[in-house]
Amino acid sequence: MSHPGIEVPEQVTGEADDLESAELFDLLAAHDHERVLFSQDEETGYRGIIAIHDTALGPALGGTRFWDYESDREALIDVLRLSRGMTYKAAVAGLNLGGGKAVIIGDNRQRDREMLMRTHGRAVDSLGGRYITAEDVGTSVEDMDFVHMETEHVCGIAGRSGDPSPVTAFGVYRGMKASASVAYGSDELDDRAVAVQGLGHVGYHLCRHLAEEGSKLFVTDIRDEKVARVVEELGAEAVSEDEIYDVDADIFAPCALGAILNEDTIPRLQVDVVAGAANNQLDREEHAELLEERGIVYAPDYVINAGGLINVYSEVADWSLERSKRKAGEIYQTLLQVYDLADRHDMTSAEAADRLAQKRVDAVSSLHRSYRPGGKRIHV
Repeated sequence: MSHPGIEVPEQVTGEADDLESAELFDLLAAHDHERVLFSQDEETGYRGIIAIHDTALGPALGGTRFWDYESDREALIDVLRLSRGMTYKAAVAGLNLGGGKAVIIGDNRQRDREMLMRTHGRAVDSLGGRYITAEDVGTSVEDMDFVHMETEHVCGIAGRSGDPSPVTAFGVYRGMKASASVAYGSDELDDRAVAVQGLGHVGYHLCRHLAEEGSKLFVTDIRDEKVARVVEELGAEAVSEDEIYDVDADIFAPCALGAILNEDTIPRLQVDVVAGAANNQLDREEHAELLEERGIVYAPDYVINAGGLINVYSEVADWSLERSKRKAGEIYQTLLQVYDLADRHDMTSAEAADRLAQKRVDAVSSLHRSYRPGGKRIHV
């Protein structure tokens, strides 16, 4: 893949004091990205990064994450990993979309957000339709309405597909059942204990599906009020943030931030299945092998959590909510295909998912190289 380049506006080149220019390009090359846009605005306090990974299948679509990163480097690595995951997520889900993602660096508890989000909308609009944004961690439907004031290249706004969380959670629930069928020979979850980490919109809706089937729930979140709600409404048992890794359960469902499956946490898991909604769950690729060595069935994150992307894609493809939900339900069969491929070729489920995704990207790339606004393809 060729690289049109990294765009660093003059006013921010002095800001990233923990990122040498050579390191920026090394990170780009390592993740094989097409373009990364850095933007900032002093008046609104906006500091954002938009990453476009691959547009062979169509325009890059991915949400905007609003997070208080410890460093610019951490933010850049996050957006690069997330955008690459979106490419594979769209490919495995069979959607005509490329992979992109955006991050806004700052405190997402900020209440007065209109000008900040409108500034972000202008950054999105500057890419001319090559990148389409939507909500993600730390942003909301209301935020996307502000973004929409400055650009048409946004999904998930009020009156359209809206909050993708219910569809995402349904897809995770279906994927969890597929994973259980591999681990136990049955996809029934009524006698299974599930440890859910993270009770945001997706985690909450997932817990509702599981409670309705009769699963025993162990839950945790950084915000006590979210835990209290699930305990009261669904009869879950609350555990501490650290204790969630040690719960004696059948399934672990990570639904918070990424990189939580690592050499410290994986040995502590007392489960047979890991299946959750969080992105980039593996701290490093080799941690998939560690799960495999422990005999734990791992549902690759970008496969099982593709429901959110499917939901926002419904705006692009003009699908109904019911069609989006049916498409998310297909995650069940996709995961079975991943597990079968992994078994036949003696590889991890993460490797199998990557192979399926890359196969589709390569097939379409042989027809056309990348997306251009207006729906045409161009070689770059």
